[in-house]
Amino acid sequence: MLLQDSAYFTGPPLSDELIRRAEESLGVKLPRSYLDVLRERNGGTPVNRCCPTPFPTSWAPDHFEIHAVLGVGGSRGIDTPDGSAYLVAEWGYPEVGVVVCAMPSGGHDAVMLDYSECGPVGEPAVAYVDEDRVPRRVAASFAEFLGMLVACDGEPPTR
Repeated sequence: MLLQDSAYFTGPPLSDELIRRAEESLGVKLPRSYLDVLRERNGGTPVNRCCPTPFPTSWAPDHFEIHAVLGVGGSRGIDTPDGSAYLVAEWGYPEVGVVVCAMPSGGHDAVMLDYSECGPVGEPAVAYVDEDRVPRRVAASFAEFLGMLVACDGEPPTR
């Protein structure tokens, strides 16, 4: 299981209707690799939470950490009133796509599906947005992003 159970971040079982409503609300087609993860568990804390980067972040010289992958629906989904659109407006993130991860910083940085190159129905890249609000591409797809995640310092490696 990629995502661990989390009453706070795990939404209702994913259905075609939840997906349809989320995509309609967000104005984008969600990538299959993201939806495949949500079909197993609709949001939750990943086993591996650190993403290595070739650039420094405001939190570390060579990585950032995610707290959870956000699901669809429920109380914390990307399409809810406190979801992606709210986070983009509240924190001033660039309007390139959808916020899909909760961060330990509580909003100072974000991980987003970046539709700026592919359009709303293409396969989005994954971008990290730091305090400077510049989207930095970290993966060509959500599947690639998940494959990059490693155990954080002090945690046993898992795969």
